[in-house]
Amino acid sequence: MRYLFFTNTPAHVHLYKYAVRELQAMGHDVLVLGRDYGCTKDLLEYYDLPHEIYGSCGTTKYSLFKSLPFHYVNIFRAVRRFKPDLIFGMGGYAAHAGAVSRTPVVLLLDSEPTSLDHVVSRPFAKAILTPHTFGKDLADNHYQFRGFKETAYLHPDVYEPSVDIRAELGLDPDEQFVVVRFNAFGSHHDVGHGGFTPERRRELIEMLGERATVFVLDESEERRDGDLDTRPFDFHPALVHDVLAEASLLVADTQTMVTEAALLGTPAIRSNSFVGDDDMGNFVELERQGLISNLKSFDDVMARAEELLADDGAKARWADKRDAFLADKVNLTDVIVQVALNYGSVETVDSLTRHTVPA
Repeated sequence: MRYLFFTNTPAHVHLYKYAVRELQAMGHDVLVLGRDYGCTKDLLEYYDLPHEIYGSCGTTKYSLFKSLPFHYVNIFRAVRRFKPDLIFGMGGYAAHAGAVSRTPVVLLLDSEPTSLDHVVSRPFAKAILTPHTFGKDLADNHYQFRGFKETAYLHPDVYEPSVDIRAELGLDPDEQFVVVRFNAFGSHHDVGHGGFTPERRRELIEMLGERATVFVLDESEERRDGDLDTRPFDFHPALVHDVLAEASLLVADTQTMVTEAALLGTPAIRSNSFVGDDDMGNFVELERQGLISNLKSFDDVMARAEELLADDGAKARWADKRDAFLADKVNLTDVIVQVALNYGSVETVDSLTRHTVPA
């Protein structure tokens, strides 16, 4: 069989990396089509995945829209050359590549607010897979698995630290450190949304820096830390989960990394304009389980961060809560591989997904 995977962001590389390796080990032909966005290309090279880059994209809101025609031309050419039997992806690129090449498509979606993606992609999908917390019913071929997309690479069955990250970062064994993650809000689904202002970013980093070592991961092309006391982001992006696992706290106005921190047993604070009554189901569930804090008020963010950093027992309690939460969650890589091998059987896809969700 010939399988094609789309990795438009760094998170997509992590989502599919183990499935790609397993299918290759079984003797199947696999190609990953990647977008040069953030550290996506670096990760594809680091994990030595068979890939082609179909285009690039900046972190401004209009960069993607300007690049779309070139992306689609390159994608369609690559699909014609590779002739896949099945395509995996998370939105329009994969769906439209399948429609043009008449190839079945499996979409893996996890964001309810990205309605435009759903509209332009679901008519072309053979199957749509979502987490059990997903708050929309998209179609008759919509299946749920018990877990999140991040359980493809952070489930205890597949994740283990790859290095001594404290030695890698030059940290003392008992040195407390915090990861701060800022989003560029440059994707199409980010239009109209935002996170910390530059002034609040500075105030947050100054407060955290008085209590711990601070690593700032800023997706924006216009980062300006000035004279703030922070450690440079000089480790390979493939090590970010090892960093998160060891951190005392994550504070972020982004999305994926918050879920990753929760699944690694690290307290996380999330604050952006998505927080509210219509928030994504996975963040609502993680907060209900006591693993993250979704906060709109900046004053609440500051107070909660101070509280967690002063709590010496927080990391141990979070590890226990993480273990309890993941006890009945699937290793999503196993699901992806079995769907790839059995995509022609609706009954098999159904048994791999819905049976993991309580009735």
